[in-house]
Amino acid sequence: MKIIALEKEVTGVNDDQFTPAILKKESEKAWELHQAGIIRELYFRGDRHEAVLILECKDVDEAQAAVASLPLVKAGLIAFEIIPLIAYDGFERLFAE
Repeated sequence: MKIIALEKEVTGVNDDQFTPAILKKESEKAWELHQAGIIRELYFRGDRHEAVLILECKDVDEAQAAVASLPLVKAGLIAFEIIPLIAYDGFERLFAE
C-alpha cells in the first residue's frame, strides 16, 4: 500500500532542539527505512521546511510504526499525518459504455 506521510508542526518546539546529533540519527534511520523499501521517496516541501515521505507499507499501522521510529518523532520534535492512497479509478469513465 502506498502511503503519504506529511510532517506537521509541533507547537512549542524551538529550532535549537534540532541538534546536529539528532539530525544525524534522523538521517541514519531514514536511510535504514529507505534501504528496507519502506521509504520510497523523501522530500521537503517547497513552501516550508517540512518533510513529505512516500511510504510502501502493508497498511496504515505499519506506516505509523515506521514514522514513529524516526528519532525526531520519538523526541516529540515533529509529527506526521498519515494518508493512505488508493489507485485512481477515473479512467474507467473513458471506457464505460
